[in-house]
Parts: sequence; C-alpha cells; structure tokens
Amino acid sequence: MDTTLFDRAAQFAIEAHRGAERRGKGFPYIIHPMEAAAIVATITNDPEMLAAAILHDTVEDTDTTIEQIEALFGSRVAHLVHIETAQKGLSWRGRREVQMERIRQADRDCKIVAMGDKLSNLRAIALDCRMLGDSLWNRFHAPDGKKDIEWYYRGLASALDELVDTPPYHEFLTLLEETFPSS
Repeated sequence: MDTTLFDRAAQFAIEAHRGAERRGKGFPYIIHPMEAAAIVATITNDPEMLAAAILHDTVEDTDTTIEQIEALFGSRVAHLVHIETAQKGLSWRGRREVQMERIRQADRDCKIVAMGDKLSNLRAIALDCRMLGDSLWNRFHAPDGKKDIEWYYRGLASALDELVDTPPYHEFLTLLEETFPSS
C-alpha cells in the first residue's frame, strides 16, 4: 500500500494543529484526527479518504483554507474535508443543521469520513459522561446543553444510516444509547 498521500496529510495536520489541545482533555488535538483516520481505516484503505479524515478539522480549526487543501492534496480530498467543515457565522444549532444536511446529501465516501470524526467525538463524550456525569454538558457551547447534544447526535445517526453495514455505525448507535438512553 502506498501511504505517501496519508503521510503528507498527517505531517500537514500535525503542523496545522501544533500547540492546540483537545478541549477539556489536556492532550494534543492531533489525537482526535488520528483517531478519526483510524476509524475510517476500519471501513476503507482508500488513501484519499484516510488523508481527508486526518485533515478534517484543519480548515475549521486552523488558518488552513480549502484552497490549500485542494492544492496540496487534490480536489477529492478537499471535497471530503469541505463536507466536514462547519459553516461559520451561524448559530450553534444553525451550524449543526447545515452540517447534518450536508452529510445526509453526501455520497458514501463523505459519510465514511464524517463517521470517523463523529464516532471519535461520541467516544470522548461517552467516556466523559461516565466519568463526569451531568457536569460534562457545561463544557459545550450548546444553548440547551445535553438536550442539544442529543438532538445533534441523533440527527447524525439518521444522516449516516447508509453506513448501517459497518461496525463503526453500530458502535455509534451503541454509544448514542448509552449516553442518551431512550425514555
């Protein structure tokens, strides 16, 4: 397997996120994109999808532009990253509504990259919920805390349901029910 593209993407992401810390975690931010790429790797070995998974937060969270991603990694990687990039200038709920709709309308490859990101995030939320209980929800910028986070992750489960044939999707559903038990 040729890992040249992924290696370049990993180096780029490490540099782009240098000095950043995962909110509330106390470890380097790059761990999250690495985990997202590892999740994607359980579904595909497509080098562009793996590169997009490790780059998925560079445009949203750093000074990197989508044009830079396209110039360095190609139009497909840039498209996959774009689907994962939150729309700026909207309310918390508005950003999530746009993102869920983008994912819902996206092709399977985009959904796989999104699954890497969203499952990594949900793993962290589920672990923190076990450790911190309801104080966890104060960490989020969501106006209605836990209620909003549940609304978002249930919406993502629906938007990503094309991936029902994959183990990450089943893990996502399990963590969703563990974190937000149905009444």
